[in-house]
Amino acid sequence: MAKPALPDYNFQQATLDFLSKGPKQLFINNEWVAAQSGQTFETRNPATGEVLAEVSLAGEADVDAAVAAAAAAFPGWRDTIAAERGALLFKLADLIDQHADALAELETLDNGKPIRVARRGDLPYVTKHLRYQAGWADKIEGSTVPVTFPNQFVYTRREPLGVVGAIIPWNFPLLMAIWKLGPALAAGNTIILKPAEQTPLTALYLADLIVEAGFPPGVVNILTGPGLPTGAAMAAHHGIAKLAFTGSTAVGAKIMEAAATSNLKPVSLELGGKSPNVIFADADLNAAVRGAQWAVFSTAGQECVAGTRLFVERAVYDQVLDGLKQNVEKMVVDHGFAEKVHVGPLITDEQLSRVMSYIDEGKQGGAEIITGGERLGNGHANGNFLTPAVFSYEDDSLKMVQEEIFGPVAAVTAFDDWDELIERANATMYGLAAGVWTKDVARAHHYAHAIQAGTVWINGYGMIDPAAPFGGYKMSGFGREMGKEAINLYTQVKTVWVNTSD
Repeated sequence: MAKPALPDYNFQQATLDFLSKGPKQLFINNEWVAAQSGQTFETRNPATGEVLAEVSLAGEADVDAAVAAAAAAFPGWRDTIAAERGALLFKLADLIDQHADALAELETLDNGKPIRVARRGDLPYVTKHLRYQAGWADKIEGSTVPVTFPNQFVYTRREPLGVVGAIIPWNFPLLMAIWKLGPALAAGNTIILKPAEQTPLTALYLADLIVEAGFPPGVVNILTGPGLPTGAAMAAHHGIAKLAFTGSTAVGAKIMEAAATSNLKPVSLELGGKSPNVIFADADLNAAVRGAQWAVFSTAGQECVAGTRLFVERAVYDQVLDGLKQNVEKMVVDHGFAEKVHVGPLITDEQLSRVMSYIDEGKQGGAEIITGGERLGNGHANGNFLTPAVFSYEDDSLKMVQEEIFGPVAAVTAFDDWDELIERANATMYGLAAGVWTKDVARAHHYAHAIQAGTVWINGYGMIDPAAPFGGYKMSGFGREMGKEAINLYTQVKTVWVNTSD
């Protein structure tokens, strides 16, 4: 493969060395191996369309090999002293910090997000989450249970499940990998990680750090490839005891079906969203408008929690809409290494076309385009660039209002009273997140309790912390990432009865 074309930027030597090593292979049993089929695929820079690397495409035979390695490693890893498992995770976090600049550069090249966001946002959160979960390794406890039978001592244990499969998306590639890898390993499981085929590079870079940290062979295995065949083979594999997935609701449903028809493996799903973000007339409007802006357009709108449905109390509707328009039109759309860039490219040309179809549908359905929604040319034609779009709408049945777009498109509407707001805000199949802006503390809490969402932000938006559980209601999935609940996803409860009578 020819040397990848890179933007004018002072890249870390580690980044250049990684990209120059040639085709990227699968990571199985702490070794780099080519896919047994010999197949590869390309990962491209979404800002330029240029090929960054050739990557091995894992098939069913490769999944078999990874499962065999993980299964062989499981007894030893399960029986490793919990504090030692935690120590290895802490060491991995230290290594990620040492390589943070290179990892951020690879993330921006592969995903398109601004390097400032990757370096100051994603990477600090990666190690923050990893250290939090590492701390749980020696704190996983059972309990004693009072029972009605005499002379019985009953206690519970939380035990690892075995070989865990994790399939992650492309919007936060390394962060999502750690969300699953951290608690799974802390709890004593071994893992097979499949990064999104659009953004495999940081997971593959991570593999070398896993070896350097001292993880035994087979504890972590990384397979690259698309949903078909790689992800599907993992979902259906009898040797995988649990599958964790973050991605679209449609794919999540297919994973549940495959898990049910293979070995009834438990699954945890963090799926799509269509989050309502509400601004009441008494809110700090400057803060609310800024918050609403970034709730939608951060990561070019490619976030499951994006506050894409903005409900504004009618008394301040025009003021908010005008403020949002002015703010959005100042946002710089460019490649991730450009100076002062706010919005990078969409991940693929296919995703760009999909988002454009929603914009066209909205216009045809009667929604008014306030600003944006245009593909960039003039030096950006080879990338997947779209100016942030703001719509004003009244019809809640529009596809752009009901379906997850996963792009920089905000749909803004007015509401008149509380009952109308709650009914409309909850009128979606999703329930991942929500926001509200108001100075009325009682009303804020009433909204938080009335809305059907797994996370609600009051006078803010988008904060995530390793200690705070995260996940969805309804068709946004089930199971919780982060917090103690994340450990529960990767353990099972055993009850032990001891007869203490003579």
